[in-house]
Amino acid sequence: ADLSFAWIFNEYPSFVQEDSRRFVSQETGHLYIAKVEPSDVGNYSCVVTSRTSRASSSPVLGSPTPLVLRTDGVMGEYEPKIEVQFPETLAAAKGSTVKLECFALGK
Repeated sequence: ADLSFAWIFNEYPSFVQEDSRRFVSQETGHLYIAKVEPSDVGNYSCVVTSRTSRASSSPVLGSPTPLVLRTDGVMGEYEPKIEVQFPETLAAAKGSTVKLECFALGK
């Protein structure tokens, strides 16, 4: 099934808007937030919708996941690294668009 992912912040219809700090992977459904701020604290719920279903299918809403700020200062510094999970091979039709996701972490 061809799925579409979105995230609700606290309650509908407040959807997470992608910007320079927020990214929603359409490959995995994961939500990534860089440089978390106090305004990011709250509950996040994933919404999954089928884009190819001919029958009218309702979006599926996941249970809320809370984001809280740590106050103990234990997070520390992470050395820079790039996370990739590319397949060994990726077949694609000539002239089509291929999207590969990778993420940089650390300081």
